[in-house]
Amino acid sequence: MTATKLVLTGKHLMYKERLLQLKLPTLKYRHLRRDMTEVLKILTGKYDTNVTFSFEKHQDCSPRGHNLKLVNHICHDLRKYFFCTQIINTWNSLPESVISASTTDSFKNKLDKFWNNQDLLYNYQAQLTEIGSRSFISNFD
Repeated sequence: MTATKLVLTGKHLMYKERLLQLKLPTLKYRHLRRDMTEVLKILTGKYDTNVTFSFEKHQDCSPRGHNLKLVNHICHDLRKYFFCTQIINTWNSLPESVISASTTDSFKNKLDKFWNNQDLLYNYQAQLTEIGSRSFISNFD
């Protein structure tokens, strides 16, 4: 039994509807959010570099994206399931306004605001869709 069924008013609802009623994000969303936070911490040196692995930063000078873009190496073996391989596309799709957060907490807040219209937020069967139009993104402060 899930913890959301312990709330009596939503016991009869489907899981997705209980999440919506309680305003709780799915486990899948929380995992993806945690992964993005860990990448930020690794890239900004919050962890000891002797202990963590390092990502290869993209050296492209194009104005697209942000300055912490990562190189995505195509893997056809077991490495395609590694953390550092799976998160790169999602990380690279984030806008500069989210990546440039001054603290980890402000990064989490900006990421939540940026992803607030994703189906993945309350539907555990959904995939992270198009990250969103960057034209409507303004300052998230």
